[in-house]
Amino acid sequence: MLKVTDDVAIPRSELTFRATRSGGPGGQHVNTSSTRVELIWNVDQSAALTDEQRARIREKLASRIDANGNLRVVASVHRSQARNRDEAEARLAAMVERALRIPKARRKTRPPRAAKEARLEEKKKRSERKKRRGRVDW
Repeated sequence: MLKVTDDVAIPRSELTFRATRSGGPGGQHVNTSSTRVELIWNVDQSAALTDEQRARIREKLASRIDANGNLRVVASVHRSQARNRDEAEARLAAMVERALRIPKARRKTRPPRAAKEARLEEKKKRSERKKRRGRVDW
């Protein structure tokens, strides 16, 4: 199980890994080894999520989920396939955890009367200062 939050854990059987050749510098080694890892997880068919969680993930990660409901994460940071696999899993867990996080509701607040008065007083002073800069009419 890939632990995401206290109440959500993705079974590793739902994760599909694919190794491909990584781009970028690396000499002869980069042309022969498949160290880049693609992790694919189907959000729509996952048994680890409730309908509410599924809808939240679909909404928050809409740009990363394809038409079939697959969420794709790619990792090619390390030179080892195993480390890239771990990196992809960590990225997936962090991404899903952020998507499931419910932000606190904002409470409306009002500025205190003293702050309003101070702001208006400062505006009056600034206005007066700018008026004095003009041409003096003798």
